[in-house]
Amino acid sequence: MSSEPDVSVVVPTCNRPQLAARAVTSALTQTHRDLEVIVVVDGPDDATVTELARIGDPRLRVVVLPERGRAPHARNVGAREARGRFVAYLDDDDEWLPAKISTQLGLAAASGVPYPVVASRLINRTPRADSIMPRRLPAAGEPLSEYFTVRRGLFYGDGFIQTSTIMAPATLMRAVPFTVGLRRQQELDWTLRAVREDGVELIYAPEPLVLWHQDEDRHRISLEMPYEQQLEWLRTNRDLFTPRAYAAFALSVLSSMAAPTRDARLFRELLAEARGNGRPGALDYLTHAQIWALPPSLRHRVRDLVVSRRASQNAT
Repeated sequence: MSSEPDVSVVVPTCNRPQLAARAVTSALTQTHRDLEVIVVVDGPDDATVTELARIGDPRLRVVVLPERGRAPHARNVGAREARGRFVAYLDDDDEWLPAKISTQLGLAAASGVPYPVVASRLINRTPRADSIMPRRLPAAGEPLSEYFTVRRGLFYGDGFIQTSTIMAPATLMRAVPFTVGLRRQQELDWTLRAVREDGVELIYAPEPLVLWHQDEDRHRISLEMPYEQQLEWLRTNRDLFTPRAYAAFALSVLSSMAAPTRDARLFRELLAEARGNGRPGALDYLTHAQIWALPPSLRHRVRDLVVSRRASQNAT
């Protein structure tokens, strides 16, 4: 490996040694081999350090933080440690398909922009079904805040970005760090801030390059529902959203976080937030209503059924 590899892979982890080893192996077995893997262990964790030591690849470095700071902080530490021209993030419970880095480097080289942010589709794997996300890629001239938030159907996944799909120049990753303390929507927050920088363009690989494991019997940040924090984040970052996107986020993402409370006051508060600060469409109102009317387990089953049927139709 050269002293300055093409890509530095940053894997934040904490107390999940087998998952971290699986993620690291998927990075080290990439078809593009000129890379380093930096595992940032989020606080003392002897089991993870021991498990990673068994891998025995000189491209692997392990950085152990003295105390826990959570994933955004760990990613920022990894970006500062990176020697590569590009940084690619990989969550410890995800895997990369073998050509992920090779494909993204090719797209970055062909982009012609100073700071290409290259993402990809992924395979969303749940115990019930596999699906490909996002279902569509951004249209020419489409505001990215609307691409990520405005639904074309009742279920999320039309526009989407996930941390393990992102590769970008290391200088950009250090100039635009992840927001420490933000519990949800970390990649959305980072992307919408990053694309406002001069010379930055978001590019998608059209094929899925990441395996996103959504095991429902273990803890994931994406299963947490920090409604109050996310509402405050939305209000503070209103300038990142068009009015259409602001309303869609309030009536879909925030609605799904608040609905388990069954508190009618929050139902009305979100409607007022969307109408007072955004421009909701008919589908936003319908999404908000169905989120509150249907239990999450039933919504998930219906969504998986719809996704499975779409996949079958596309295959034929």
